[in-house]
Amino acid sequence: MRISRLMGWMLPVGMMACAGGALYAQSYPIKPIRMLTAEAGGGSDFVARLVAQALTTSLGRQVIVDNRGFNAIEIVARALPDGYTLLSYGSPFWLAPFMQKVSYDPVRDFLPISLTVSSPNVVVVHPAVAAKSIQELITLAKAKPGVLNYASSTNGSLPHLSGELFKSMAGVDIVRVPFKGNGPAFNALMAGQVEVMFTSAGSVLSFVRAGRLRALAVTSAEPTALAPGLPTVTASGLPGYVALSPFGIFAPARTPAAIIAQLNQATVRALNGADLKEKFFSSGAETIGSSPEQLAAAVKSEMAKWGKIIKDAGIHD
Repeated sequence: MRISRLMGWMLPVGMMACAGGALYAQSYPIKPIRMLTAEAGGGSDFVARLVAQALTTSLGRQVIVDNRGFNAIEIVARALPDGYTLLSYGSPFWLAPFMQKVSYDPVRDFLPISLTVSSPNVVVVHPAVAAKSIQELITLAKAKPGVLNYASSTNGSLPHLSGELFKSMAGVDIVRVPFKGNGPAFNALMAGQVEVMFTSAGSVLSFVRAGRLRALAVTSAEPTALAPGLPTVTASGLPGYVALSPFGIFAPARTPAAIIAQLNQATVRALNGADLKEKFFSSGAETIGSSPEQLAAAVKSEMAKWGKIIKDAGIHD
């Protein structure tokens, strides 16, 4: 896949507008909008449902969440570009082509609308691990190559990629122990069956406060209120380490620019609502609300960064 294709997204929205699209957008939306996302119960589903609820108010038309698993991406790619079928998804959307053969191109077949939320991970260890900082964890891992292990969920998930990025940047040999989901991985960490995990702040900090786990650092570029009091990995012995889980909304390619602009404005307006911000914050995520160009740039950066990690680590489905 050519990363350069992403530059096509970065044209100003106004340059893509046409008279027909502008006229069509004057009456948009006139019916409910379908927002497709991953299977029910996962992170993409959680984000989609909160955003859809807020967008319903912002647009004045019902936005219905439709859980189609990974098939959601292909369905939206083939949908009419009329603004009534949207995709709400996270990094598996644009990283899957690095790990498996897919029938869609995340750049050619879609137009970005807005980043919605982003969530960092927290690096946590079982209390039995003799490391109280990232630097101490690196030192321990170098002293015992192949002995320490980290838990992660499915291939290509942020906990998995975060661990591989850590290994690559720190130059350590830590063994990945895969699980079918984040829940089983977390339970194994709690039981001391694995030593390390890169997981969301919302799912882990209560156990840290109870002393059942030890948090070492947060994977955001800067300290965050999502993980109060925790230093960043980059400031704790591994400069430049950042691992975030962004989510965005996309429309099929050739959707009129005026509709993209209207959807962007409505999404940003919805994400700026205090109630929605609080709901996401309490779950370990921060609302963003960006321009289409900013979402395009984020995807470009994600693909370049994680694509290399996926290739170097030999990750595939």
